[in-house]
Amino acid sequence: MNTIRLSIVAPNGEIFNDDVKTVTLPGKEGEFGVLPGHASLVSSLTVGVIMIEKENGTEAVAINWGHVKVSESAVDVLVDGAVSLTHGEDSSAAKAIEKAKALVNSVSDANISIAAVEAKINSFA
Repeated sequence: MNTIRLSIVAPNGEIFNDDVKTVTLPGKEGEFGVLPGHASLVSSLTVGVIMIEKENGTEAVAINWGHVKVSESAVDVLVDGAVSLTHGEDSSAAKAIEKAKALVNSVSDANISIAAVEAKINSFA
């Protein structure tokens, strides 16, 4: 299967590093998807949710802002703050959702609808 390497790094360490089928990123100019073989680019990211489609399911990571470098074989994401929304135990999932909401709401100058981002976060409850 054709995959692309995704790496998400925050100041406190690596959040995600694995091969994925696709990744959807919250760009400053709107969401955009990346598939294997994508043209190279560098973009700013805004508050939102990174949607990750793996061979065996989907994952999500809420971010406040960052930058991404895309090449044909890799996607390297550097973010200021991130919370993984991976399904796990009910109590840890609920804590992750609350952390993600707090992270999203900490971005006071965001020019997007925080309600839309929170709705995506709540879909993992």
